[in-house]
Order: sequence, then C-alpha cells, then structure tokens
Amino acid sequence: MRRRFFYLDLNSRTISIGAALIFLSGLSGEAAETSANGKSWEEFSGDKALAHVQQLVDFGPRPAGSEAIEKSRTYIDNQLRLAGWQVARQAFSGDTPRGKVSFVNLIARFGKPIPKVEPGSLFLLCSHYDTKIFRAFPFVGANDGGSSNGVLLEMARVLGKHSELGAKVELVFFDGEEAVESFSETDGIYGSRYFAKQLSATKESKQFRGGILFDMIGDRALKVTLPPDSPTKLAREIFSSAEALKLRTYFTYFDRDITDDHTPLNAVGIPTVDLIDFRFSYWHTADDTIDKISADSLQKVGMVAAYFLSEFAFK
Repeated sequence: MRRRFFYLDLNSRTISIGAALIFLSGLSGEAAETSANGKSWEEFSGDKALAHVQQLVDFGPRPAGSEAIEKSRTYIDNQLRLAGWQVARQAFSGDTPRGKVSFVNLIARFGKPIPKVEPGSLFLLCSHYDTKIFRAFPFVGANDGGSSNGVLLEMARVLGKHSELGAKVELVFFDGEEAVESFSETDGIYGSRYFAKQLSATKESKQFRGGILFDMIGDRALKVTLPPDSPTKLAREIFSSAEALKLRTYFTYFDRDITDDHTPLNAVGIPTVDLIDFRFSYWHTADDTIDKISADSLQKVGMVAAYFLSEFAFK
C-alpha cells in the first residue's frame, strides 16, 4: 500500500511527514495573557514541575514504541496546548539493534504561526521523554526521562504568560534518547539525530540562535555539570544567570565530554548547552524514583534557564 505524505508549515518550516506528522493546536485565553511587569524566573514553580514528573512516572517505564510513552505524549501534548502552544508530532522509524522502532518527537511553538522566521530569531529548549529499557527491573526514570520534562512543561506555562518571549522559543521533546542496547554512532539519541538531520536538509538550523538541553536535573543533591566542550558564550551566560540568582554553586563543569541530545544540534550549527547532573548516583538503576528528586532542584534549574532567556538569550 502506498504511504501517504502530509505537509504542514510550522511558522514557515515545511515539515514532511513521510513517517506521519500530526499537527495539533490549541490556545488558552488565560495562558495567552502577558505578564507585562512580572519577572519570568520568579514565576517558575518547582512544585508544578514536580507534579508533571509525578504524572509521567505514574505511567511506568516509557521506552520508545511502548503504550506508556504514547500516554506520555498525550499528556505532554495536552499540557502544552492548555498553555497556548501549537504542537506538531514528528514521527519516523529508526533502525535499532533490535529492529525497526517507531519514534515521535513533539515540536511546539507559542501562539499564532509567524509568516517568516528570520535567521537567529528563535531559541531552542529541549528534553527527552523516553526511558531506557531494562529487562531485569522496571525503570521509571524520575530523574532520567522525567525531571527535564517537568521543567520544560512548567517553562511552557511561564512563557505562555510572557507571549513576546514565548513566541521566540521552540520547545522539542525528543523520543529515543536512550540507546536500545549501548550508546554508539547508530544506537541512541535517535530523536535529536533525526530532528537535526531534517533541519540540516532544509537549511533551517540557521533560524536558531542557540539552545538549552535539559537532562537529569532533579537530584536532591543538585550539581548541574555542563560538558567541558559546551559553547563558550552560552556556558558563560548560564553561569552569569546562576550568579545573578545566587545559585552559582549549583552549576559547574563536568570532567569529560558527554554525548547527549545536544550533540547532533551542535553538529548542525545550533550552539546548544547541556544542563545535566551527570553525578546522579541512581542513574540507570531501579532506584531512579520520584523520592530521589525535589521541587527545589527543579526550581533552581528552571529559574536559571528562565533568567537566561529573559536577560541574555536575545541580547
């Protein structure tokens, strides 16, 4: 049977859905209101972010292609639309060590479509929402696969109240960050590799001036460890944002490079920094559960990111 292809224009980007792209949109009048005098970073709620994480964890393990990850997609999609974001599903199939797997990236823009997106006019905020497959135990990934999405969904709510800033941001929730077996050039970061490849093919990576990837940022003993090869200007401005909020002690450099969803983005010319706490002692264990993360840690990271977006990203 011939596969049908659909095409949609997401703020001037024509997205081919050769693997099926479904476009959903919704606007909330309340979310569209602009907090003209408020400081976005002061409106970020760690408690609200943690509540999102709890919802995702309650779905159980969420590996790519599972029923649970589809429930996660539906939840994330609904929350974004309630906050005034338009959501597109970028679906594709990937070859893995265990055969073909279906993946879906969620891409969101705020408000009405922009007729033309100028180079360097958008900033990218992203996360992965899948969890790794472990046959020996159920892995719910409260921190790894949960915490970053809590922050990103709460950021969507906050940006929805600052519509001028929100309109300059694209949110992406990547599927398939976790390797099916072990990380290699062909196993792992499936969603970000596909997303970056599509941008490169259409030469639309130039519309992004930079990006932040969130990953494992909920540890109660928070220490965000930026990779040492992070884009210099971005890293400096993240540290400056943390300093301005008296949170600098929670942000440092890691002692070695990290392969994560920021890697393909940097490779296609989008300077992207990875905000990740890679010293999380429960990483890829059955103990990565909701009690190991805190609203306070999510609040710290969310506030720094919101401050950066407001005070540095578009200067």
